[in-house]
Amino acid sequence: MKLLMLNYEFPPIGGGGGQAHHALLKEFAGRPDLTVDVLTSAPKPGFFLDQFADNIRVHKVGIRKKELHFWRRSEVLAWLLKARPHYRRLLRENTYDLVHAFFGFPTGWLCYRTAGRLPYVISLRGSDVPGDNARLQLEYKVLGPLVFKPIWQRASALVACSEGLRQRASRFLPSAQIEVIPNGVDLRRFTPAERPSGGPGPLRLITVGRLSPTKRLPVLIEMIELLRKEGGDVQLTIVGGGVLEAELRRKISDERFRGAITMTGRHSASRMPETYRQHDVLVSASAQEGMSNAMLEAMASGLPIVTTLCEGVDELISDNGIVVDDPTPAALAAAVRKLVDQRTMLTAMSLAAREKAKTFGWDAVAESYLQLYAKVK
Repeated sequence: MKLLMLNYEFPPIGGGGGQAHHALLKEFAGRPDLTVDVLTSAPKPGFFLDQFADNIRVHKVGIRKKELHFWRRSEVLAWLLKARPHYRRLLRENTYDLVHAFFGFPTGWLCYRTAGRLPYVISLRGSDVPGDNARLQLEYKVLGPLVFKPIWQRASALVACSEGLRQRASRFLPSAQIEVIPNGVDLRRFTPAERPSGGPGPLRLITVGRLSPTKRLPVLIEMIELLRKEGGDVQLTIVGGGVLEAELRRKISDERFRGAITMTGRHSASRMPETYRQHDVLVSASAQEGMSNAMLEAMASGLPIVTTLCEGVDELISDNGIVVDDPTPAALAAAVRKLVDQRTMLTAMSLAAREKAKTFGWDAVAESYLQLYAKVK
């Protein structure tokens, strides 16, 4: 099978969608029955060709990217316009069985234009599905009916990365048939620390992701303030970069948070396994997710999850964490307080987190996609 994959973000650019694509390619690498071309982006102008594996080439169309993990509208448009001739060139030079696009827009627009001669699969990732993302409301209103719906309707298959995202997508386009193939996690890279959660000392909390309004980081900061006022021995590490970084750093510079909250900026992927192992619990106040890669990585590292309700949570959290329906500092503080006070509960959840993560290996995800490709081509 010869496959063309599209993604407007790819490490080091972007977040979970690019990371998931990279992990999937690692599973496809070396397969004698599969040849893959990837068309994606680069953070500086130019065209770059990387040999990811013997059977995988990555074609990178560069733009002037101001921030690696935040896309401006002008940057999205610039990449789309520059990527289009490369997409057409790849179709002229190769005979593909199908196209797999990560994100319905902007990448889905490229294969929509050639749907008459080449079937395509779209992986819906979260931000490309109309919902509560405040920054993208204009795109949802303007592009939703005119662009998103036609792209979805011509696709040979639509895939959501969680049941919650599938439901959100179905509300947008009730006629769509949408499959669910979850994200995965590298169980070899992400492993628990030798010291299990539940030991003495402060409860070490971590949150990981883009510093954007959707993540509701101020809620977590206020949660820490409440816990500290009540004598809770907790520390929070915020890992990530984004548009709110300067504002959040000003907020936590207050004397109230000294020694309680640390912002590290973004960590490289190679640092993340050890970063998780240095903490006890992952906390999240995110308003919207597809399926959180950070939660999966934390679970594989033996960290229980305390989170607000969002897509993907139903699949990920059972006896390995606490989900709060009320996205307030007080509700999250009450959940964390249980783990501060009941270290045996923390230990049990830590063990359950690793076991739950074992059901989300990338090998199973890759096999699900290969089965889908066989049906589509």
